[in-house]
Amino acid sequence: MLEFFLCSLVTIFPDYLVRRFVQGKRWGSEINFISMWYELRWGITACVILTISLITLIFYYHPSTTNASPFFRTITILPEGGGRVEEVFVENGQVVEAGEPLFSLHESSQLAAVDLARGQVVEIEAQFKIAESDLAAMSGLVRHAEGSLEQVRNELHLKRNVEQRSKGAVSAQEFQRLENSIASREGSLAAAQANHITVESQISTVLPARLESAKNALDQAQVELAKTTIYAGVSGKVHQFFLQPGDYVNPILRPAGLLIPSQDVESGRHMIQAGFSQLTAQVIQRGTLAEVSCLSKPFKVIPMVVTYVQDYIASGQLRPTDTLLDIQDRARPGTLTVWMEPLYENGMDGIIPGTKCIANAYSYHHEEIASGELGFMSSAYLHMVDAVGVVHAIILRIQTLVMPIKMLVFSGH
Repeated sequence: MLEFFLCSLVTIFPDYLVRRFVQGKRWGSEINFISMWYELRWGITACVILTISLITLIFYYHPSTTNASPFFRTITILPEGGGRVEEVFVENGQVVEAGEPLFSLHESSQLAAVDLARGQVVEIEAQFKIAESDLAAMSGLVRHAEGSLEQVRNELHLKRNVEQRSKGAVSAQEFQRLENSIASREGSLAAAQANHITVESQISTVLPARLESAKNALDQAQVELAKTTIYAGVSGKVHQFFLQPGDYVNPILRPAGLLIPSQDVESGRHMIQAGFSQLTAQVIQRGTLAEVSCLSKPFKVIPMVVTYVQDYIASGQLRPTDTLLDIQDRARPGTLTVWMEPLYENGMDGIIPGTKCIANAYSYHHEEIASGELGFMSSAYLHMVDAVGVVHAIILRIQTLVMPIKMLVFSGH
């Protein structure tokens, strides 16, 4: 309507002045509701064409959208495993710090697993002392076997000396007995040495490996025990948190509540996301100036600047399934998603995260015009493009003024 009124000032109104004061036609006589089209046909036609052109120009170079909101991130409060609540440490709506406990689950089975693992560690540590005692005993047996073997060898050596001095003084059976005794003592020594090596292997390899495995099992049991207490991952406020001792929570079927970050970049207090038409993809760039007006802060227009333009259209995303995609299922075109931040510090004070907003983006070609690289027609055209942005700014302010009345009076909310 505003565009039509402005265009009529340079089309219909001059045409009427010519008809009235140059041709002498009067309103209510030659000019009436029946003859108005014929008498003012040139002005009306020019006004319609100019209005359509102006609206197209404004909405292309200075796009607007009602799909804007300061979105915020929510974190689902979930345990890593299911269980019944034993104790609740916070209340719904309470502000918590990162690392603060929220609630705990019954931990009897986890405590039993920790005690069992700790007992295995103690048992293996005790086996070290037993193995050290066995090693000392095996060392004694080796020394005893070595002494016995040495004694028999000395006796055999003595008997041979006697036989050399006096032939027949020692019988062949005696030599055979001593040689058999040496072989037996050598076997006993080899067995004692093998047992000694076995005990040494137990102390140096087997028991340390078992002890390390038992300590790992204890660590795992302690980790599982720690999982029974759920902590806040970030600082924020707890919402929809109505747990009571005895309630059952599950990471899939029964979450405990929501945690909304308070200082996170995506907390909804530092930026606004907006979805513009895809036609504006060549107009809206990083650094484009914008303005927003939100329901939670009526009668306030906030200057913004575009800080990020998403280079994908959400409606085109594809996830493989067992059904072939039919393009007509994606008939609704997606929007160009942009992130906007306040142009001035504390610009979003008073804006409630998640509120409904309307946004305007404005093209700005001053640098191109000032560079002197453009011709006269191009410079004049860009001057006109920048100038008509004020129309959209006026419209946004009218919407800001009308928004509370529209919501409170006409919608019944």
